[in-house]
Amino acid sequence: MTAKTAVRRRAAIALASALAGSLALTACGSSDSDADGEAKKSDGKSTAGTDLRTIKTVMGDVEVKAQPQRIVALDTAELDSLITLGVKPVGATRTDSVSGFPGHVPAEQVKDTKLVGEMTTPNLEAVAALKPDLILTSKLRHGDRYDELKAIAPTVMTETTGLPWKENFLVHADAVGKKAEGQRAIAAYQARTAEVTEALGGKDKAAAIEVNMVRFVEGADIRIYGKENYLGTIFKDVGLGRPAVTDKAEEGFMLNVSPEKIDMADTDVIFHSTIGDPKKAKATQVLASPLWKNMDAVKKGDAHAVKDELWIQAIGYTGATKILGELETALTK
Repeated sequence: MTAKTAVRRRAAIALASALAGSLALTACGSSDSDADGEAKKSDGKSTAGTDLRTIKTVMGDVEVKAQPQRIVALDTAELDSLITLGVKPVGATRTDSVSGFPGHVPAEQVKDTKLVGEMTTPNLEAVAALKPDLILTSKLRHGDRYDELKAIAPTVMTETTGLPWKENFLVHADAVGKKAEGQRAIAAYQARTAEVTEALGGKDKAAAIEVNMVRFVEGADIRIYGKENYLGTIFKDVGLGRPAVTDKAEEGFMLNVSPEKIDMADTDVIFHSTIGDPKKAKATQVLASPLWKNMDAVKKGDAHAVKDELWIQAIGYTGATKILGELETALTK
């Protein structure tokens, strides 16, 4: 057995074990439950979920049930966290996914999940109708509606989203009472990143590959993503190099450019996504332009279109694992 084969086998076993453990615990947690997800005694009174725990959040201490059963996720990061932990949310918002939920989310785990509006404008009446015992979101997204949300159910907010996704995941795991499952998911992700690095030839060869992420956004300038964001952390975990242009990103997050300056994104490998109408996002114009076609990465066949809902919006370990697979395929072809 080669060293590479051994690493692949260990990573596969770790990932399979983590997912199996999460799904098994989900099945156990949902058995013998009523509509509110709480077990009943013979006299019909609830016995489950009555113990409370205190979760420290950006909005202060929040008391939640020891094992909340009816959870609503108001953003993609919170949805990804629940899926990673093997929890089926009763409700969630959507972004621009035509199917309602991001395509990388296993359909079985959101089969009965109700849409409760757009991420930016959740329908709080729809949320309340689900009788949740926990709501997950961030201050960045819904801090201005915190009082309304906490009147419906205990609401756990992180400060923001994106860059601190790993820290936020720990908060989510604590809030739903699945810290052990969270640690297993983290270990599986770390094993998978090591596998991808090995597939690229090791740390030195991975570092020699410089990658860029370009996002075409309807109603906004084209974005070249820097290092201080969700995807940037995944690139860093694999050990990939980043070109000098990423150092120009505002606060490390992104650099806005016009179609006439798209060649600033040229590097060894380019990944690009589009959110909204491709024409209105300038993707159609730029991808057909001589400036784009003459970039080295494009001429070498190293420019790859990827799904925005996964590469930019997933913001969690389930999405990150999918991204790692696509990274490995693109960089080892």
